[in-house]
Amino acid sequence: MRKRIEVIPAKQIQELRGLEATAKTRVCAYCRVSTDNEDQLSSLEAQVKFYSNLISNNPAWEFIGIYADEGISGTNTKKRLEFNRMIDDCMAGKIDMVMTKSISRFARNTLDCLQYVRQLKEKSIAVFFEKENINTLDGRGDLLISIMSSLAQEESSNLSKITRMGIVYRFQEGKVWVNHKWFLGYTKDENGNLVIVPEQAEVVRRIYREYLEGKSAKSILKGLERDGIRNGAGHLKWHDTNIYQILKNEKYTGDALLQKSYTIDFLNKKRVRNDGYVPKYYVENSHEGIS
Repeated sequence: MRKRIEVIPAKQIQELRGLEATAKTRVCAYCRVSTDNEDQLSSLEAQVKFYSNLISNNPAWEFIGIYADEGISGTNTKKRLEFNRMIDDCMAGKIDMVMTKSISRFARNTLDCLQYVRQLKEKSIAVFFEKENINTLDGRGDLLISIMSSLAQEESSNLSKITRMGIVYRFQEGKVWVNHKWFLGYTKDENGNLVIVPEQAEVVRRIYREYLEGKSAKSILKGLERDGIRNGAGHLKWHDTNIYQILKNEKYTGDALLQKSYTIDFLNKKRVRNDGYVPKYYVENSHEGIS
């Protein structure tokens, strides 16, 4: 008897569930911009609109939705809430294919990129990078992904170095940068200069006055909590470290010591105390002190 062979065509995205394949390929899109300025947000809106229309208008696809992160760096996925939610949904079997604009939108970290691509591939979930025209379920996908994500990581490294040079240049010019949102006693004006907040300055004066009178940090913070006074982060709960940081901070004298810490890894943004590894800059009379 002559053998009869029937070829069953591969379904690139769909996976067989029992004896039946899913009726439609369940597709989502991941969009990201790295800053929250107006131009970037417009770009994000354009990405969302484009992929929503593209997926919805394909009769073979079921539109699962858009996952979008605003103002989040691509060098690390830990803080990308929507990205992580998308991966969770993929692992839960809710998605068959992820579409994204480019490798650099998906990840600038080679290790992260390959890790997630391979994790999804094990579940037969494709990632399609539009700019590079790469489908990760394609046989050539691994090599191309490795090459392109390495280039993206190098680009991010170069951008980090340029940004770092700009920060150091500002330090050399004596320009002070402070996260004023957590800086008790000060805010910033429209030009970015430190200006005193009178009611907060009184709290700073009280802390110095009581310390000079011989009170301990524990005694000072108990008095502040008793009077319902908030710390720099806006919390009613004070800690010893809050008091000591204020007492040791030269900025309350009107001077500024710059580059007390520095970033040692551009991928995970890890910062360490500067114990002489890079220059520090001491700027006298950089702003009005609290006396």
